[in-house]
Amino acid sequence: MDPVWTTTVLLVPCVVVLTAGFFYLYSAVIGLLSKTSVRNKVVVITDALSGLGKECAGVFHKGGARLILCGKCWDKLQELADDLANASDPTVTFPPKLVLLDFGDMDSMPEAVEEILECYGCLDILILNSSMKLRAPAQTVSLETDRLMMDNNYFGPATLAKGVLPTMISRRTGHLILVNSIQGKLAVPFRTTYAASKHAVQAFFDSLRAEVEEYGISVSTINHTFISPSSSSSPEASSSRSLWSLLYTQKPLGVSPDEAATEIVKTLNNKRKEVVIAPSLPKVALYARSFFPNVFFAVMAAGVNNAAACEDM
Repeated sequence: MDPVWTTTVLLVPCVVVLTAGFFYLYSAVIGLLSKTSVRNKVVVITDALSGLGKECAGVFHKGGARLILCGKCWDKLQELADDLANASDPTVTFPPKLVLLDFGDMDSMPEAVEEILECYGCLDILILNSSMKLRAPAQTVSLETDRLMMDNNYFGPATLAKGVLPTMISRRTGHLILVNSIQGKLAVPFRTTYAASKHAVQAFFDSLRAEVEEYGISVSTINHTFISPSSSSSPEASSSRSLWSLLYTQKPLGVSPDEAATEIVKTLNNKRKEVVIAPSLPKVALYARSFFPNVFFAVMAAGVNNAAACEDM
């Protein structure tokens, strides 16, 4: 038998085993980090009923965190809490506390903030995960929709953060994590109101970071293309065939909830101030927007024209 062929046959299984071993060790390390970093910590998760919210709830609950799960539907929150309890060891975990929270109802925010603080009297980690999406030409979006978008994506998260900051400042510890869209940094056509709200909340937490650093409080932003559903394709995956839609279709199903949850756990440990979860093309677009703005704007305009041409076909 050819020696080269023999060597290849022997090497392939070794490579497969080593690769599998690497991923196993990586998963084990991430699991260990998640447990050591959140054990006994009070963790608030907004929109806990979303795919990412449920994933984070599962990871942190198993890690021994004292969870406060927030969402719009009480029955579904109770169902999530029951699922977490049934899938874990009650001797090493804490039963989650539940709070009704709707960023779209700003009048209810003071009461919701008070209820969150009453759960344990303090909190260590706030994960701001909720988001309202919209894709439409600017002239078709009503002022009422603009306001609702800003309430959900900016005023709500900012109000909750300001509500819990005094307890973090008094204890001189805490970590705020904003899970935000890449459109907080990069605006594309037909996302005017959505991009505006995401830019606003990004700027708020970027400014806040410097204000609270002296108190030992960390502020991290995680920007993604979009969080894909765990079992079905996202609507954004079937976006129009325009040039700028390639910014999102390079990863057809976006970022999976478990990928995003893993990134959140890593961010809690390394305290990175800014994380971008995206394929290469959106990252290139970010640099192009900063260093070659005229080229970027021309590509965006060409993408709109291309989309219009496709619709006429």
